[in-house]
Amino acid sequence: MSTDPGLLERVVENLVSNAVRHTPAGTPVLVSAAADDAEVVIRVADSGPGVPQSRKEAMFEAFQRLDGGADGGVGLGLAVADGLARTVGAQVVAEDTPGGGLTMVVTVPRVREDREVSQA
Repeated sequence: MSTDPGLLERVVENLVSNAVRHTPAGTPVLVSAAADDAEVVIRVADSGPGVPQSRKEAMFEAFQRLDGGADGGVGLGLAVADGLARTVGAQVVAEDTPGGGLTMVVTVPRVREDREVSQA
């Protein structure tokens, strides 16, 4: 994987922070990661109220507040996470969490290093 680890860390930090705000008290936010030859996938799953399908794309726009700003935020967290993810070649999408809530999925393509051995 060829990326900026600091920016990728900030993406995950923003997603976890957002998930914590929208998850009922005492309920954990689940973070997982998996990798194969093509990509690394990081999932941040909450058990909050979720987001209607019709709002899943708009939630990445700046100043979008689905909860009316009840927690004092200004609606920049997901826009920043999405922008930083794009900067490092990653993608963030929102999926429904089985059983309720929202799962943010970060996909980072892996760089394949095809090394050819030259024969002299």
